Amino acid sequence: MTHLHSSYDVVIVGGAIFGSSLAWWLTQTSGFDGTVLVIERDPTYQFASTSHTNSCIRQQFSSAINIKVSQFGAKFIKNFRAFMGNDPEVPHLALQSFGYMYLADDPEFAQTLLRNQQIQASLGAGTKHLTRDEIAAAYPFYQLDDILAGNHNLIDEGYFDGGTMFDWFKRKAKRGGVAFIHDEVVAITKSPDGKSVTSVTLKSGSIVACGTVVNASGPRALATAQMAGVSLPVEPRKRYTFVFDAADPLDRDLPLTIDPSGIHVRSEGKYYMAGSPPDDDPAVAYDDFGFDHSLWENKVWPAVATRIPQFERVKVINEWVGHYAYNTLDQNAILGAHNEVGNFIFMNGFSGHGLQQSPAIGRGIAELIAYGEYRSLDLTPFDYARIESQSKMIEQAII
Repeated sequence: MTHLHSSYDVVIVGGAIFGSSLAWWLTQTSGFDGTVLVIERDPTYQFASTSHTNSCIRQQFSSAINIKVSQFGAKFIKNFRAFMGNDPEVPHLALQSFGYMYLADDPEFAQTLLRNQQIQASLGAGTKHLTRDEIAAAYPFYQLDDILAGNHNLIDEGYFDGGTMFDWFKRKAKRGGVAFIHDEVVAITKSPDGKSVTSVTLKSGSIVACGTVVNASGPRALATAQMAGVSLPVEPRKRYTFVFDAADPLDRDLPLTIDPSGIHVRSEGKYYMAGSPPDDDPAVAYDDFGFDHSLWENKVWPAVATRIPQFERVKVINEWVGHYAYNTLDQNAILGAHNEVGNFIFMNGFSGHGLQQSPAIGRGIAELIAYGEYRSLDLTPFDYARIESQSKMIEQAII
């Protein structure tokens, strides 16, 4: 059992993918030798967004910073053991690059895809802008009567084992001296002038003094922020996943296909995986994981079978619902220090991009804590300041 000290240099609220990534990166950051505590309310991670992820990574964004973050993510995945100190116990991670296939059924979105491809290509991504005939030649199983164009990238874009990455972030952080405890922050105390957090109070009754507090609370980010007297436009929203078997399987990998209907579908080993938001997409309670069983029959399967007629006969073999930590302002990450409470740092609002962005953003926040600035990759476009000014970070490639 971890012995809890009365004070830590860095207290991380939430031990899922971002809390664990940051904890590990702090152990790797030159010049940082502070003490680190990670507080996790459910160490089984049963309901964490990390546990419900589809473990994919893409470079197909429209903003340069999101592209660069994922490019580092791909490099990290492909060189995972090297980043983990060439420990022979650490497995190699594979990146199965079947790519994302964005499909456009109207001229405006086709032009958006073309502009996005040009931005991605300028940064070294392998995205190709395809005509309907080019898509049909490469993937003849699609029904494309309504499609005008598409974007596809077969380089460093696809599926990886996010669970293993998460597991080793935790293991290596612990070996590097980070303390992980099963507890819950129930109160945050600030200095008399309100400009810094001085301590957190735990459900167990312990009070822990802290130099820096990091909000890595996933869909619960607002609840953590409110304890510090801070507001945050992050709420839990349901996202559904269905794994199905096909009586007539495809003869090649299915790219992660983003259909104009709003559903997405891809290969999953010998099976296939489809995902979708509900038609009505409100904020839900933190513990609401109730499943809408009509969604498959009424929305997901009709869209899948229309786009890929070979999927007329399929059988769902697994299904689950998880929560996006949904940033209602612009569906992009919220990072960095609060403008008034200077030692309260955000790692929030990833809106479904979290797992793929965790290597670069964990590294960046570790640098921010250690040096007061980003050194490897400038993450200031994600800064919390835009929340105060209501200045949206424009990203057109949101799923």
